[in-house]
Amino acid sequence: MAIKSVWIDEGCIMCNACDAECPDVFLVTDTTCMIKADVREDGAETENRDEKSPLKAEFQTSLADAIKAAASGCPVEVIQFEEV
Repeated sequence: MAIKSVWIDEGCIMCNACDAECPDVFLVTDTTCMIKADVREDGAETENRDEKSPLKAEFQTSLADAIKAAASGCPVEVIQFEEV
């Protein structure tokens, strides 16, 4: 199933697990994890927690499995997503 939007809830421990699993979507910084601007419709690079900007259409299906794997592998369960 395709993923419409992905975001990071508060509590990220910057472990890099998501970045290792799905580097096209996740960018781990010194303070948090962000959803990359290149895959978002709004072109912003934030946690996408407040905006919940949709993924660009071309990524909603192609990156769905990798996003789900990153979410299931997150040790603090802060990766959230909405399926289409």
